[in-house]
Amino acid sequence: MYFTMSTHVAAPPAQVWAGFTRELFLDLAPPFPPFRLLRFDGCRRGDEVHLELGAGPLRQLWTSLITGHGVETDGTYYFVDEGQQLPKPLRFWRHRHLLRPAPGGGTYITEDLEYRTGLGLLDTLMRPLIWAQFAWRRPIYRRWFGRVSRG
Repeated sequence: MYFTMSTHVAAPPAQVWAGFTRELFLDLAPPFPPFRLLRFDGCRRGDEVHLELGAGPLRQLWTSLITGHGVETDGTYYFVDEGQQLPKPLRFWRHRHLLRPAPGGGTYITEDLEYRTGLGLLDTLMRPLIWAQFAWRRPIYRRWFGRVSRG
């Protein structure tokens, strides 16, 4: 299942890229499910992120490897995290973070995601949950990188 969501912020792509820190990662975490950050190396190829999701006997590990990062010729910064150990029911996770220059200034932060559980119906049922997890990020991105004024 594919999913994308974009958020327009005021800061330029280089500044947004520099702001993808451990502190931002923690601030982006939604209230559910509960999680604990075990490891955060950064957002460059070879870095790892390890989480513990849930509580008590329902705890599950999620580990991601940053498989690519860089700057494209149009000035888009990007990094890609791919799930190595995933919580059930996920079987596949690839999340591209695109930081595209916006016409007129600022950056479009685009979450470009592919996920699979192995069951098409379950993938579809999870879509509203995935949407909610990423919609949670939008005001946080604007707080960190500035709201674009209209008009």
